[in-house]
Amino acid sequence: MKRIHATPATLALTLALAGVVGSAQAQTAPRKDALNLSATASQEVTRDTLAVVFSTTRDGSDAATVQRQLKQALDAALAEARKVAKSGEVEVQTGNFALYPRYAAKGGINGWQGSAELLVQGKDTATIAQLTGRINTLSIARVGYSLSREAREKVEAEVVSQAISRYKARAADYARQFGFSGYQIGEVSVNTSEGGGPMPMAAPMMRMKAAAVMDEALPVEAGKETVSVNVNGVVLMSK
Repeated sequence: MKRIHATPATLALTLALAGVVGSAQAQTAPRKDALNLSATASQEVTRDTLAVVFSTTRDGSDAATVQRQLKQALDAALAEARKVAKSGEVEVQTGNFALYPRYAAKGGINGWQGSAELLVQGKDTATIAQLTGRINTLSIARVGYSLSREAREKVEAEVVSQAISRYKARAADYARQFGFSGYQIGEVSVNTSEGGGPMPMAAPMMRMKAAAVMDEALPVEAGKETVSVNVNGVVLMSK
């Protein structure tokens, strides 16, 4: 019978592979003192930012005429909005301004259509609501409330504290029920709900001539938004 002698290099490789396998098995072996845990806290807060989108459309046979009419309507609305503009309270900005051809059924351009938008948003909701009754060259297209970044961050700080406290209390309670005297934080993550900026909602019933409701404030109701925070991770229970 022929014997195979292991060289030092072969023996070293064998031992290295055995070490890797042993290490992998040790890593995959479940820990009996590790506990996956999560806790959530939330709070309702009143939305504090109102956004109103005004718009208008024009139609005609001449592109320059349609564009001029849109510009005149937008300029008049801007002049009115700028009277009450105030940084952080009432922000004014122009939106979409578009001009595009209208095609005949048999082909070819037989006219032009265009649209213009104006966005007014801010925390001074009463002033913005009153402004809607004074703009008579554009119609109300969309209205929406949102939570400002400052208000969200303030609430999130409170909710994060609540969620972490609940996480720690739950960890201590569960550790005790499993027969352990305490715990240590292993790996943990804190996730907060992210909100966007003002998202005006469609308001098809409000597409009316602003002149018909001149000097009448827009009836609005802010509503509430829920800010949530989730804490999840692993705690290591100890005797």
